Amino acid sequence: MAKGLLAVLTLATLTASCAKIEAPAASDAWVRLAAVPGRPAAGYFTLHGGKADTKLIGVSVAGVPRVELHLSRMTAGDMMTMDATPSVDLPARATLPFEPGGRHAMLFDVPAGLTPGKTTTMTFRFSDGETAVAEAKVVSAGASGPE
Repeated sequence: MAKGLLAVLTLATLTASCAKIEAPAASDAWVRLAAVPGRPAAGYFTLHGGKADTKLIGVSVAGVPRVELHLSRMTAGDMMTMDATPSVDLPARATLPFEPGGRHAMLFDVPAGLTPGKTTTMTFRFSDGETAVAEAKVVSAGASGPE
């Protein structure tokens, strides 16, 4: 009986330790600087959903005092506009791109030391308490993405 119980407990422990915890993640991060110094830069990345639905509730960038989530959209008059949003839904196991012309992060008061060719750390906060980190390449204004 004791050997059987020990075998069950050992199997349960091994199974639990082998189970992969799937948390939200971020990849392909990059920051495009503004054409005019002092104007906001834009952050782009791809989010990958974990094992459960969650929401992206914030992004921080090393050295940048304020980052907002934004969504670009076309108005009825065929003009592009942006709206700030407090969060973005991230369904389980979904891939959600943040790219020019769509969802993105606006970086305000970017420090002068953040220049093209450098990298910076982006940290993503989710409503389920998880965080994800990605290194972002910094590119100049007008660049279509990192090379």
